[in-house]
Amino acid sequence: MGGYLARKTLVYGLTFVVAVTLNWLIPRLMPGDPVQRMVARAAVQHPETIASMTEYYERTFGLDLPIWQQYLNYWAALFRGDLGTSVWLFPAPVSEVVLAAVPYTLGIMIPAILLSFVVGNSVGAMAARSRWLDNVALPVGYLITAMPYMWLAILLAWGFGVALGWFPVAGGYDFGLVPQWTWSFALDLLQHWVLPFLSLFLVALGGWAIGMRNLIIYELESDYSNYLAALGAPKRLIRQYAFRNAMLPQITGLALQLGTILGGALVTEIVFAYPGLGKLVLSAIQNQDFFLLQGTLLFVVIGVLVANFVIDIVYVLVDPRTRTGLTGATS
Repeated sequence: MGGYLARKTLVYGLTFVVAVTLNWLIPRLMPGDPVQRMVARAAVQHPETIASMTEYYERTFGLDLPIWQQYLNYWAALFRGDLGTSVWLFPAPVSEVVLAAVPYTLGIMIPAILLSFVVGNSVGAMAARSRWLDNVALPVGYLITAMPYMWLAILLAWGFGVALGWFPVAGGYDFGLVPQWTWSFALDLLQHWVLPFLSLFLVALGGWAIGMRNLIIYELESDYSNYLAALGAPKRLIRQYAFRNAMLPQITGLALQLGTILGGALVTEIVFAYPGLGKLVLSAIQNQDFFLLQGTLLFVVIGVLVANFVIDIVYVLVDPRTRTGLTGATS
């Protein structure tokens, strides 16, 4: 087990270095100059003032240094926990801006991932042994899974927000409220949370249900299921074994789908103007804020890597074949 963890840590460490390097490089390949945008935003006309402001901002953001030195300084600052200063919200630190948005993204992502995984797998397992549920769940699952996140988000916003008026369609809370620990604010926060959560939950739900339904059918037709049935084992016991074996590919699929789900969450936040990381990414691109963009994407990279690492550990714990392989490799 120790060797397995060491190998996984090395792989994820190298992945982190490559991802952070791309995270630093990609914003700098964007067209435009953030310093010139800040100077233009100040609406200054005097040439000497423009030159002084340009020099000051380039020195402040470290853009007057050679590109290789900017890269090394980025890593040094990263190890200190310094993500730089936002161009768009100058002089706010990027870390404060990102940390303020992280709870909103996690607030819709974590419940959507966990609930869709549990409910989808349960519905899929039931559909595999119930004809009428299979006839309903399978078409509906294919329909909602085929919908892009933003398309379903637009439909939910129009249907439940505009047409019916049940839920608000923009923001994390009412613009007239001040965030505070009160029941009225919590209720308003929950109302704004429902539609972004539903758009993520429904798309993921259909995929898990279809996957589990197909896996259960495959497991029930496998040799060990037929052998247990020939021995007279109860159908309930056979289905339990089938469900446990079908869960293993689903756990692997969860690790593979995390990036897609996170991308869907970012797009969904843009549709609903939800104040999470997705809205920050859009604002950073629109305002050519290199530092806010790379800081936001850094949190995304870290989140995906940590989640995949945890799933790798969980897979070892739930799959006895993996544990046996690890024991054999170390003996």
